[in-house]
Amino acid sequence: MKLSHLDAEGRARMVDVGDKQVSDRKAVASGAVRMSQQAYDLVAGEGVPKGDVLAVAEVAGVMGAKRTGDLIPLCHPLGLDHVQVEARLDPELPGVQVTAVARVIGRTGVEMEALTAVTVACLTVYDMVKAVDKGMVIQEVKLVSKTKRPSHGS
Repeated sequence: MKLSHLDAEGRARMVDVGDKQVSDRKAVASGAVRMSQQAYDLVAGEGVPKGDVLAVAEVAGVMGAKRTGDLIPLCHPLGLDHVQVEARLDPELPGVQVTAVARVIGRTGVEMEALTAVTVACLTVYDMVKAVDKGMVIQEVKLVSKTKRPSHGS
């Protein structure tokens, strides 16, 4: 097993995907922001002065996914076909659970876009709630699944 972003001499490189088949690719990622009960109650009651935390986090996640190629140096910039971000309250944490789905018909996967969407959404929750809770923890950001299937147009 070798790292695909290193050449034979160990230098960083962007992977050449030009010869890969175009396929329908999808990735799902998740993560969470754990916060104090006081902060959770404010988010749940839409009492955060900056606005609707969940709605803003979802939009921020979509925006983050679209900018992944600008943020991760060796990541291919993709024309995403679909990004969906869901931020929902989780009283068990207490906090916010975030899930992102990214999809593209292309030559490379969308794992980084899904992970970036989740991370940016979680950071947005943190930013909007930090005045109330400086001890929040962003946790468990992970790839849940990825799929690749032949594209109908290839």
